[in-house]
Amino acid sequence: MESVGNIVLYFIVAIVMVACSFMAVRTRKILRSATYLLFVLICTAVFYFQLGYQFLGAVQIAVYAGGIMVLFVFAILLTRRPDENSNDLTSHRRVWGTICSVTATVLLLLAIFKMPVINDLSLTQVLGNGEITMKQIGETMLGTERYQYMLPFEAVSVLLLACIIGGVVVARKR
Repeated sequence: MESVGNIVLYFIVAIVMVACSFMAVRTRKILRSATYLLFVLICTAVFYFQLGYQFLGAVQIAVYAGGIMVLFVFAILLTRRPDENSNDLTSHRRVWGTICSVTATVLLLLAIFKMPVINDLSLTQVLGNGEITMKQIGETMLGTERYQYMLPFEAVSVLLLACIIGGVVVARKR
């Protein structure tokens, strides 16, 4: 049975994560937005630690909270001055932004609950069947069969490498 302290910690971290996510989107200063995103990534690592996945928590902090955030801040500082403010969005853009975000949310929810996740089962079927092991998750994430995610994983790593090379090229031209 879970302890009361663990449950309280979960809700505190969840509230901080939601607040920082909201502030990352709403703030007008881009460096503050990156800082709020850093807090969200650290909160995600705390959730991993609470679940007992120490390796995933450490990777979350080292790779995302450390490496990716340094890359974001590096790109922000190379492309614009941190004290610049952007103009407010017009109501026309807000309407289109809201329409696009609602459409994307609906499509993502449909994909999450209808697309096969593990062993040709959708998420609703998997949750109804019981427990998922770490071995099944690992095989699904790094497998090469149908509905396994090795190719997208490698595509993202190549994209990140291209971003790093682009950042170095931009830095050398300045």
